[in-house]
Amino acid sequence: MTITPRVRVQLENFDAAEESLRLSAGRLDVGAIVTFTGLCRDEAGTLSALELEHYPGMAEAELNRISTEAAERWPLTGLTVIHRYGRIAPGENIVLVVAASSHRRAAFEAADFLMDFLKTRAPFWKKEHFISGKEGSWVDAKAGDDSDAARW
Repeated sequence: MTITPRVRVQLENFDAAEESLRLSAGRLDVGAIVTFTGLCRDEAGTLSALELEHYPGMAEAELNRISTEAAERWPLTGLTVIHRYGRIAPGENIVLVVAASSHRRAAFEAADFLMDFLKTRAPFWKKEHFISGKEGSWVDAKAGDDSDAARW
């Protein structure tokens, strides 16, 4: 039986522990929960914030497509993907993937798969804002992101 993933794109912060509990509370079939939380780095003390923009409607649709593909590939008991947008300071949460399964391997692989494809297919753009006041720049995709996704 394929589960229906929970996908949210939101301005507000999220609580990773709360989202994990939502997938496991009262469930005796859950043997593993793997979480990945992506945080905003300070880029060696130079970054004041990262501004994330997205294409409303399209971002949610793509996250749903990627999540549904993961749910079809692995025997998951639950899956949550949350991606924030807006101005995010160093140390703050950006993205959360929570994959629950009866066994660890499926949860690990599904979470890894999701992050690889979120980096390459989800329509989000990042602009750096620097402490120095220097004009921020849009962040280019990394070549390694495509090679990571190609392994699936």
